[in-house]
Amino acid sequence: MSVDMAKSRREGMRWHLLNALDKARPLGAIDTLLLDVVRCIYPDTTVKELHSQLDYLDNKSLVVLVKHPDGHWHSCLNSNGVDMVEYTVDCPAGIARPAKYWG
Repeated sequence: MSVDMAKSRREGMRWHLLNALDKARPLGAIDTLLLDVVRCIYPDTTVKELHSQLDYLDNKSLVVLVKHPDGHWHSCLNSNGVDMVEYTVDCPAGIARPAKYWG
């Protein structure tokens, strides 16, 4: 069986970003903070890769993304993202949310 490591990385990174943003509620977080969090799991993460995954989550309507003129991005979970992190709705394809194992 072949494992697509790039796909696993992207999908895992999206889940970790959603979790980090859940912990940052209600203020959200700037990209530099999220980059530090993601680099604890994927040490070679670039700003471009982080922005790409945040853009993906924005396109899925899970986060509100504000792109500042200085190049930094600020993101917050919206109600769809909160529901997804809290396991009250189905997880869309492209995000490696672990299966719910509790009651």
